[in-house]
Amino acid sequence: MAFAPEHDVPIPYMQRTRDYYLRLGYGAYRWAHFAEVPFTPPLEPLAQSRLALITTAAPYQPGVGDQGPGAPYNAAAKFYKVYSEASDTVPDLRISHVGYDRVHTKAEDPNTWLPLAQLQKAVKSGRLGALTPRFHGAPTNRSQRVTLETDAPELLRRCRDDGADVALLVPS
Repeated sequence: MAFAPEHDVPIPYMQRTRDYYLRLGYGAYRWAHFAEVPFTPPLEPLAQSRLALITTAAPYQPGVGDQGPGAPYNAAAKFYKVYSEASDTVPDLRISHVGYDRVHTKAEDPNTWLPLAQLQKAVKSGRLGALTPRFHGAPTNRSQRVTLETDAPELLRRCRDDGADVALLVPS
């Protein structure tokens, strides 16, 4: 078994983020960190639960530039409001609007940001009870205030409206 090359090290994204916001003229970036988290264990096994899928992937938007696999960062493809789409299909979602390591991945597998097909198979096999009728998109506008005060409550409302027992957040 060989070790990875010396230059193959984790990306220092936390420091990069701090530096980025300082360059924009903001104060020191404060990561969201909570002493208590509002998560609870599932009440039922997954085989008896209804799962809501939440993704940060964006619906494809013709006319706003390259959004395909390996596309450069594309802020024009961002979305700023929670969206919902039917869970019985697999729509065209993309991730060119988020920062990810474009050197080591080309973002060619949509299952990494929208595992809807795999979840549909899990339902058919009995490993998962059901999917909610819709999946939901969570904006990535990097505002903790907007996320906490607007997006998270809206996502929770939609998950409850759909009868979700559990939610799976798939960040891109």
